[in-house]
Amino acid sequence: MKISEKLSELRKWMDKEGIDACLVPSADAHMSEYVGEHWKGRQWITGFTGSAGTAVIARDDAGLWTDGRYFIQAASQLEDSGIRLFKMGEPGVQTHEEWLAEILPQGGSLAVDGRSLPVGALHKLSAVLADKSAVIRTELDPIGVVWRDRPAIPGDKLYLHEAVYAGKTRAEKLAEVRKAMKARGADYYLLPVLDEICWLLNIRGNDIPRNPYVTSFAVIGEHEAWLFVEPDKAGYAERSILEEEQIHMQAYGDIYSFLAKLDSPSSIAFDPDKTNTSLYRSIPASVRKISSEGLVTPLKAIKNEVEIRNIRDSYTKDSVALVKLFKWLKETVAHESVTEIDADVKGLEFRREQPLFVDLSFDTISAYGEHAAMMHYKALPDSQYTLAAQGLYLLDSGSHFLNGTTDITRTLALGHLTEEQKKDFTLVLKSVIALSTAKFLYGSTGSHLDVLARRPMWDNGLDYKCGTGHGLGYFSNVHEEPHRFSHKWVNVRLEPGMTITVEPGVYKEGRHGIRTENTLLVVEGEATECGVFLRFETLSFLPVDRSAIVPALLSPSELEWINDYHQQVYDKLSCHLDEAHREWLKQETAPL
Repeated sequence: MKISEKLSELRKWMDKEGIDACLVPSADAHMSEYVGEHWKGRQWITGFTGSAGTAVIARDDAGLWTDGRYFIQAASQLEDSGIRLFKMGEPGVQTHEEWLAEILPQGGSLAVDGRSLPVGALHKLSAVLADKSAVIRTELDPIGVVWRDRPAIPGDKLYLHEAVYAGKTRAEKLAEVRKAMKARGADYYLLPVLDEICWLLNIRGNDIPRNPYVTSFAVIGEHEAWLFVEPDKAGYAERSILEEEQIHMQAYGDIYSFLAKLDSPSSIAFDPDKTNTSLYRSIPASVRKISSEGLVTPLKAIKNEVEIRNIRDSYTKDSVALVKLFKWLKETVAHESVTEIDADVKGLEFRREQPLFVDLSFDTISAYGEHAAMMHYKALPDSQYTLAAQGLYLLDSGSHFLNGTTDITRTLALGHLTEEQKKDFTLVLKSVIALSTAKFLYGSTGSHLDVLARRPMWDNGLDYKCGTGHGLGYFSNVHEEPHRFSHKWVNVRLEPGMTITVEPGVYKEGRHGIRTENTLLVVEGEATECGVFLRFETLSFLPVDRSAIVPALLSPSELEWINDYHQQVYDKLSCHLDEAHREWLKQETAPL
């Protein structure tokens, strides 16, 4: 079906049901960032394939809201669809709530699948639409009505993630969560978030591409826990081990009836921003509901010593694979046809050679020339470029290993570069250095520090329409909450043990895109009479293409940093390479 046909079918249903507008979020029932095929309703109805966005389909109009990472992509994919693009965060652009308040008639009806709408968003929406006396119907599944060949929820098997990799047992992690529950006076904790369930119970699965998750819900009690997952997803051995630890398995869909049967006067804690409306409305009114930020979130974000040691090993393995890829690319593009997809496939081939490799940690961004100006570009067979021995090639990629997750970006000079490209490349490097070398007072957030990376950009009249970095999970989500570097306010202080990326960039539509990304570990610095200071330790070591750097634009301390960094790259990786690759790496890490 064409997008216009899908919209027509949906509007026929809306007329029949008396619905004035449909809200279509990107989320699944677990508020995941990346969702399985079953939950890609917003993508199906709009044709926009980005991971973030919200659609509103009204009777005679439609809009899609997405952020700066996707402006170029969304504009292209929505062309001639009948769906307007609303650029989130841009001056004068309405939010989807404001637009609904404008277009809905008095007493109008809005439909949204309550499984894909968090409680916090429902409350916000209700407040904005209060003057319209609008009815918000969350018991409906608008997209499911017209999406007749909708994929089923995956049924892949779950598996246990051993403590030798996780660093803590299920019992240890559950004890920490129960301590937090007790502090809040909660008898139960409702946990619908996939990455947090998998971390807490040391399980993994294959239900979402590039995300090692198990489609499930969990409820944690004082002495017992319940895992709601389809019965055939667990083998006898896994089920027995979990049962021995008082983790009882029930069918995935039984979560709603389980909540409905909770006894009063018990209490249950939940995160309103991560709990879907259908779950919330299943809890009896007599049960005390304790709204709380996620109890697992801060525990998961701070890596233990085993995890940190394993992350270092994961980055070494990933960098060895990428050194092989980059050498191959630079030596091949001049005399053989190599497309963006070819480069991605070759990178996967080298990564699969590494011990404990499981999968890529996200869909690779393999972008040549102006394609790299799209921050979340995805190469497709009918629109990909063939690499040439000139210009810039950007590769943003990562791996899942049993002992860690990686995310790293490098931009390669494949041949002649313009002075503009070299200058922009060097400014990105200056931004990386500025943040990587920061020393900061304990209590600082990623928003306090974000400006350090942006200053080299701002000094040259440049900016990038996204955050500077995000938390990084452990054999888990590549975008980990709650911390990040962002120009928008983040009320989460940086703690020792947190891992976070630094990835500033320059994106010039129709010309080029440049990004350099490393992962940092927050570590303790020094204590003075003014307080405790923290700093960053770099975890990822991979050459930054020295042929694209303008040394004259670097200060003496910046020049010292890149030369020292490249020496560490060689020292850490050379022992894992054969002679030919060691020689190539030596040239790529030679002092500037």
